[in-house]
Amino acid sequence: MNAVTRALRSEGGKGLIMVSPPLVYALLLLAAPLATIVLFSFWTQNFLDIDRTFTIANYAEALSDPLYRELMLRSLRISASVTAVTVILAFPVAYFISFHVAPERKSLWLFLITIPFWTSYLIRVFLWRVILAFDGPVNGSLMGLGIIDEPLTFILYNANAVIITLAHAFAPFAILPIFVSLEKIDRSLLEAARDLGESRTMTFLRVTLPLAMPGVLAAVLIVSIPTVGDYVTPRLVGGSGGTMIANMIYAQIFDLNDRPMGATLAVLAMAIVAMTLLWLIARIRFWLWLAEGRGVWIALAAGLAEILAIRAIFTLGPGILGTPGTVLGLLAIATLGSVLIFLRVPKGRAGI
Repeated sequence: MNAVTRALRSEGGKGLIMVSPPLVYALLLLAAPLATIVLFSFWTQNFLDIDRTFTIANYAEALSDPLYRELMLRSLRISASVTAVTVILAFPVAYFISFHVAPERKSLWLFLITIPFWTSYLIRVFLWRVILAFDGPVNGSLMGLGIIDEPLTFILYNANAVIITLAHAFAPFAILPIFVSLEKIDRSLLEAARDLGESRTMTFLRVTLPLAMPGVLAAVLIVSIPTVGDYVTPRLVGGSGGTMIANMIYAQIFDLNDRPMGATLAVLAMAIVAMTLLWLIARIRFWLWLAEGRGVWIALAAGLAEILAIRAIFTLGPGILGTPGTVLGLLAIATLGSVLIFLRVPKGRAGI
């Protein structure tokens, strides 16, 4: 008893006591539901009853059905597009606030950026639905100016509308981490680069951008992960061409009363997103390492070669291994390669 008391009074014991409540809270509200979903994915729906016999039939069906595969690929494409658009547009805003706004006014600018959060996310989606409508302000203005003769059909009820709406909704999530990284940059490094003869452009490319990469990477993760599983935006502005995997998960659980298949799609979506992001971060580290050591063109060639190889596997693999075997094999190879890169390739100047 005395040993336990001494252990609890030690620094480690005090730390354990402090983290125990949030740890229990996380286990109850995060780990337990996640474990339940994983368990459901290995069962089958038998009309109104759940057959608890262990099976992987749901996974085989989910990986082989072209509808599920197309929805998952579409979700990844939309998420990648939203992430690219959001981060590219957020970087100049964060750069302007960090380098060109007076220190006493930066808090005001950050406050203005967070104003959209004052309104419900659902209301913002409905507003974009009104703005992009066939008789909305965008089409009305363009037709009034004589730029177009009939309403644009590619900005509503398709993937483009989902990308526009999500890019606006997640813009603050991209601006803030990039701003934090830019604020941490020692301005004397930029002055030293200029004193050594670098132009403003090369100073930005060789000093500012690499040092801001941790914030850019954080923005990519913060934006890409939730957008893959977004449900509301595709439902309201996506139409049939903007339906994503979250909409199918909802349909399986609530409309078709097939909870095990919905759980299977949810587990696969989480696994594919995690492995894709792991692959992306690992390849960015590898390509930057190649660029620093062997030149930019070698890095570009390596990246292009790997993308072409992945495309060839997706094209030729199903005829040889079948669709489930191709997907699982590609994910396994990508994950193993990413782990090897993290273990063997050191972090570069960008801190990745």
